[in-house]
This record gives sequence, structure tokens and C-alpha cells, in this order.
Amino acid sequence: MHERDAGNAGLCMAREDELRLVLRAKRGHADAFRELVDAYKERLFAFVWRIVRHHHEAEDICQTAFVRAYESLESYSSQYAFSTWLFTIAYRLCLNHLRKHKAVSGEMDFSRISQDQADAPTELANSEEARRLRDLIWAAADKLSPPQKSAVLLFYREGKSCHEIGLILSMPAVTVKSHLHRARAKLRKLLSAELVDDWMAIDYLSDSSFG
Repeated sequence: MHERDAGNAGLCMAREDELRLVLRAKRGHADAFRELVDAYKERLFAFVWRIVRHHHEAEDICQTAFVRAYESLESYSSQYAFSTWLFTIAYRLCLNHLRKHKAVSGEMDFSRISQDQADAPTELANSEEARRLRDLIWAAADKLSPPQKSAVLLFYREGKSCHEIGLILSMPAVTVKSHLHRARAKLRKLLSAELVDDWMAIDYLSDSSFG
């Protein structure tokens, strides 16, 4: 198993458990859908918030995504993971939100980041240094386009494959790879290459980094 996959293997519910709950929810068992909500609400909120950058609006989008998922359960195909289907719904809601508000990503003045801040240590643990590094990178990530940022989130945080991300973002897997490549290149321009490389090497997308 790839290191990234190994680090994210426990993030999502097993496919068989998802399918069991979806089938029960289709038969009218509200408790089954509640289990699905509980399993993914935090990860979905983290994903949505990183795109819209507004707590209340992110909550509204997540709530709407779950409502639409529940109302559309009959159209869900077990060919795909429930989480992939759910994130697809949420991503489209995010895009609609951004279009309505004509949002632009990122407002941080990178000229204020000193060279000392960009010189991250080689070894990073669960420390203030790791948190500071995450904050710097995510501030830079706000300069990415919504598809680039979403691809980064889904690949590194959710452990989704390029194929799965393509389903969510409605684009070919090769385009997803291009977004990931361009996102990393843009981050390396905004910050030091060493900082980006260190960031990619640590579990920077733990729940604690979304506080």
C-alpha cells in the first residue's frame, strides 16, 4: 500500500458497511442514514470549509448536501463509494456558492512571510512548528483555484484516487493529475520548495489542522 493510502486507510467507512447502511436507509431506517452522517460530517465540513472559508456557509452547504443525498438515495449506485457520491454533491454546492458570491480565493499578503518562517525544519512532529507549517501552507492553498484546492484536499486528506477525484470534480483522471501538479508547483512558487516538500511529508491534514 502507498504511504499516503496507508495513512488515510482508516478515514472512511468500509464499502460493505456503507452499502449496508445505504440499503437500510433506502428501506426507511432513518438511524442508518444518521450513521452515515456521523461517519462523514466532520470530514465533509473540513472539505467544504476549506473551499468556501466561511463557517456558517460551510455548515449550510453540508446540511444541504446530506439532505440532497438522503432525498436522492434511490439514484445512488453502489458502483461508487458513498463518500465519493456525497463529496460530489457537496463540491457542486460549493461551486454554486462561489459563483453566486463571485468569490476569489486567498487574501493573504505573502510578502509578510519572512524567510525565517519559510525555513521549516527537516523533521516535523506534532508540535507548534508543525501547526505553524500547516497554517502557512493552507494560507497559500487559498491562492489555488477551487478545482486545484479540492483536488489537493481529496487526494491528501481523504485518500481518494485520481479516478475517484475525477468523479467528484466531473473531470478526467488525467486532468486531476494536472491540477495536483499545478497546485504543488504554485505552492512551491508562493513558498519555499523545502517548506512544501516538508508539508507533503507529514500528516498535515489531521483534524487538529482544521481548528
